[in-house]
Amino acid sequence: MGGGNESLPGTFVLLGFSDHPGLEMPLFGAVLVSYIFTLVGNGSIILLSLVDPRLQTPMYFFLDNLSVLDLCVTCTVVPQLLANLWGPEKTIAAWGCVVQAYLFHWTGCTECALLAVMAFDRYVAVCQPLHYSLIMRPRVCVQLAAAAWCSGLANSLLQATLTLQLPRCGHRRLDHFFCEVPVLIKLACGDTSTSDLSLVVGAIPFVLAAPLMVLVSYTLIARAVLRLPSAAGRLKALSTCSSHLAVVLLYFGPAIYMYLQPPASSTQAKFMSFLYCLITPLLNPLIYTLRNKDVKAAWKRVLQPLGR
Repeated sequence: MGGGNESLPGTFVLLGFSDHPGLEMPLFGAVLVSYIFTLVGNGSIILLSLVDPRLQTPMYFFLDNLSVLDLCVTCTVVPQLLANLWGPEKTIAAWGCVVQAYLFHWTGCTECALLAVMAFDRYVAVCQPLHYSLIMRPRVCVQLAAAAWCSGLANSLLQATLTLQLPRCGHRRLDHFFCEVPVLIKLACGDTSTSDLSLVVGAIPFVLAAPLMVLVSYTLIARAVLRLPSAAGRLKALSTCSSHLAVVLLYFGPAIYMYLQPPASSTQAKFMSFLYCLITPLLNPLIYTLRNKDVKAAWKRVLQPLGR
């Protein structure tokens, strides 16, 4: 491959937010604080489910997987972003860029699939409560989670590999704050129609089919809830779904906009990426914790011995 150095330079330049130098230090502080809270929030959910037997249910098993994904996304993107915001050097090594491209695409696709699986779990819990333990038995939960992770990995291997093989003719300046597949495609100097088409087709199961499955699940849930005779029963059923529905809206909105309707400007692309790289992983544990009585009770049981 004679164009090896041409296709993949030794380093890439991440322009990030360098066009607004006055914002870099305040942004560094905000990103650092959100990074710490993201690590603590998602890590605490995983820890709670491990130490409290009452949280070892299918719902919290999938929530643990979601927290692991959020930690992977954050740890893949944010350390490099902090380094670039702190100092004048805005570069990333080629191997680091490759790792970011593969890991971010993998975790992003997996999260889409996992949110659809979690919607199915909520459908079974509300619409088939008597058969819930039979349908969502541990082996099935593991298989569903494994399918989400494996489908995301397969799509990542395909899309990132096709993208990294494109010739770049010495171009190495990325107008972004991390190495994302759509941005790397724009850096190519040859025909990118195959990669563009592959990216759109590969995104269909994750940003169209997965949200459609969520929509169908919640339509069936809404029909079942409206048939419940008591207002208390309807409220309880809806409360089990509200947190997941909020996370779905927060995640799929920017993802669909980014991959099926590419933003017209790099500023829009950075803003959308900022949402699902930093804001969503930060808010997910807050959404599930603040509105979840089981998690609050688990925290009390864990912290109570420390207060004595």
